[in-house]
Amino acid sequence: MACPYFFPTEKSWTIAWPFPRRLPLGAGFCGTCRAGVEPQTPSEDELKDFCNLGYAGKCSRLPPERRADCVRFAVARHQDDRITLSYVYEREHAPVDHGQLEYDGATQRWLTCLEDECVQQQAECYLGIYLEKKQLAISK
Repeated sequence: MACPYFFPTEKSWTIAWPFPRRLPLGAGFCGTCRAGVEPQTPSEDELKDFCNLGYAGKCSRLPPERRADCVRFAVARHQDDRITLSYVYEREHAPVDHGQLEYDGATQRWLTCLEDECVQQQAECYLGIYLEKKQLAISK
């Protein structure tokens, strides 16, 4: 359940999460906050406590009027080279919007995308970690 305004760019190796593989995107990420007019770089504490986890009511950048408090992802189906991700926008712990994204592993392209660039980027990060975990499981 990452913050819907968080644009993750790369895995964070410097922040010490107790269980990084259990984080909503599958790992901890660095990135930018897109809640304001200009992207801003959150501090390590903000990344750890707000950006990667959503429901960041104490974050000073979070707009009072917003569509959602967080976004959740899950793999709905993985068959052959096609992966379907489900996403849910939540506001005050209740779903407010949902849908699915399709990814074709053979062409390494999204067949469907979101207009919300932050959440699309989060989906890409989530999928990347999912595929990394699948590769590790296969190689064992």
